[in-house]
Amino acid sequence: MPRNLKEEIVFTAIMAGLMVFVMVCYNVVLVQGFTEGFLLNSIKEYPGGLLVAIILDLLIVGPIAKGFAFKYIINDYMKKNVVLIGITISVMMVLGMVSCMSLFGMIMAHNLGGNVLATYGHTWIFNLIMALPLQLIVVGPIARGVLGKMQAAADKASAPQEKTDKEID
Repeated sequence: MPRNLKEEIVFTAIMAGLMVFVMVCYNVVLVQGFTEGFLLNSIKEYPGGLLVAIILDLLIVGPIAKGFAFKYIINDYMKKNVVLIGITISVMMVLGMVSCMSLFGMIMAHNLGGNVLATYGHTWIFNLIMALPLQLIVVGPIARGVLGKMQAAADKASAPQEKTDKEID
């Protein structure tokens, strides 16, 4: 888990950056298939999706998902195992982000005609099928790995300073 604002920004940038890119590519393929313009269309859609995802992650979905997880799901047993907390929060985040980003995608694709609820349900389930394993198996471990290295480097950098301070006393 990020311990400060810098770590939160780096962690969110990696998490959102990778998740949004793969999910944009996935949704473009679902709509148009593997055509010649698939990659170009994915790259065009990426900045807007990334901006919305970061805003949702930091301001809405993240706080709600973490609050809900710690209030209703995470118990004393789970608090002893950081991995269980990470998985729980990841699942809650995926559920929230898929819910919001599916609607965003429908709006951007002008796909609000016909039976909107059926279209949303279809979009939501197809996005969840891709996003949950992507988050738990690929992107989450990458982002947590980078965060762990950042935290280890920060701890290592601060350790000699603490020793020096003690030697001065």
